[in-house]
Amino acid sequence: MNKIVSEQEWQEALEAFRVKEKEHTRARDALNAERRRLPMTEVTKPYTFTGPDGELGLLDLFEGRKQLLLYHFMFAESPCTGCSMMVDNMGHSAHVQARDTSRVLVSLAPYPKLQAFKERMGWTLPWYSSAGSEFNRDFGATRDNGEMFGLSVFIRDGKRVFRSYHTTLRGAEYLGSNFSYLDLTPMGRQEEWEDSPDYVPQTPPYQWWRKHDEY
Repeated sequence: MNKIVSEQEWQEALEAFRVKEKEHTRARDALNAERRRLPMTEVTKPYTFTGPDGELGLLDLFEGRKQLLLYHFMFAESPCTGCSMMVDNMGHSAHVQARDTSRVLVSLAPYPKLQAFKERMGWTLPWYSSAGSEFNRDFGATRDNGEMFGLSVFIRDGKRVFRSYHTTLRGAEYLGSNFSYLDLTPMGRQEEWEDSPDYVPQTPPYQWWRKHDEY
């Protein structure tokens, strides 16, 4: 047990700790602002994925939106337990879609295996197979010592696709809410308080939020 104190002492200790929390929040905001301005690299190599309607390319995974969050789910022979827990904690995609952002899963296993596990888990996220493609290896999800999980962020300009960010290992621990996912994108939450590049459209916070079936 930790030290037991009076309510007043507890409140004083909490307020002192809150100062450090606020410092951490401001530091994270500054880091997010820097991430939104990171240089990007264009993806010119053609990649083929398999989904419910057959074959499609990387551009198709955007579903017409400006940005793409792509989670590299470790599933070649069997589904990764950690990746499964990660997907369980992802917020409803309607909220990131409202900010012109799509979110998908990509794995090496054949599509029928992905679809069967998706139905078992009750997930609604689009999930695509990269079997037969070099996509996983090119984007750090397949290494000489096996598979690797992670998240890649893309943004498009018309039909041109650019990779803006990637994280894995403990960097992925940050994920779990729609806000944390949007924070990783070049356009961020697109709220007026954010320090973002000039091309990013912004609206007041709170006002754009909806119940996921009301967008």
